[in-house]
Amino acid sequence: MSVRLSTSSARSAFGRGPALGLRVGVVALALATFSLVGAAAAEAHVRAIPESTAGGSFTKITFRVPSESDTAKTTSVAINLPTDTPLAFVSAQHLDGWKVKIDKTKLAKPVEVEGTTITEAASKVTWTADKGSELSPGEFQEFALSGGPLPTGPKSLEFPAVQTYSDGTVANWNEPQPEGADEPEHPVPSFELTAALPAGADADAAPADDHSDAATAGDTAVEASDSDGTARALGIAGLVAGLLGLALGAVAWTRSGAARTPAAASAGTSPSTDSTTGTRA
Repeated sequence: MSVRLSTSSARSAFGRGPALGLRVGVVALALATFSLVGAAAAEAHVRAIPESTAGGSFTKITFRVPSESDTAKTTSVAINLPTDTPLAFVSAQHLDGWKVKIDKTKLAKPVEVEGTTITEAASKVTWTADKGSELSPGEFQEFALSGGPLPTGPKSLEFPAVQTYSDGTVANWNEPQPEGADEPEHPVPSFELTAALPAGADADAAPADDHSDAATAGDTAVEASDSDGTARALGIAGLVAGLLGLALGAVAWTRSGAARTPAAASAGTSPSTDSTTGTRA
């Protein structure tokens, strides 16, 4: 009797370990998958990546646009520029296979920029794809403009974007980010402004984090997407941990099964004791 009880207790204690390992592995794997999905979704948003953020400076702003549709192609991208704090000077970068158009709007109140009175400013830049140059599903493109000087009053600049697909679908990237809330489905491309340039500083020589004019959008994108990179790294680490937990749990479970079989056989063939005489049968 004592042998059977000991075997049963050992089997119960040993069995809980593998089962627990499997459960932990499954949970870790699920959390890792969720993290990776969240990071991928964040990276699919339209983003504004500036080379400089200092008030009063001129900068290159790159808009990274993914084609999110599974079936349709992106045929045009329109970037709306702020008109309450306008960029007095704006030019668009040429992109092979795309036509670019800059719309201007008369300002409600003229602004003085470097001794020049500005009565109208760019309000929208639109890139339209030539036939055969559309952005296919799973691809992304970077659209860039140069503008300035950046305003010194607001804390950030927003650039609502309109993305049009070949099937007529329109994605409006214009949802603000509430403080402390989850990121909306179509967040407005934006970036924060930093302290204004000191008096007498060259407005063209104030790149963010000491980037030169030759810096590419890919260089600055690393800074703009640090949080996404961190989330993705954590997600991958969690995925590895989850798979490792599943593997270890499976190995332990297999070993526990192998250990139970000899124990059961031993218990079944062990000599019994006669409860009346106390002699072995």
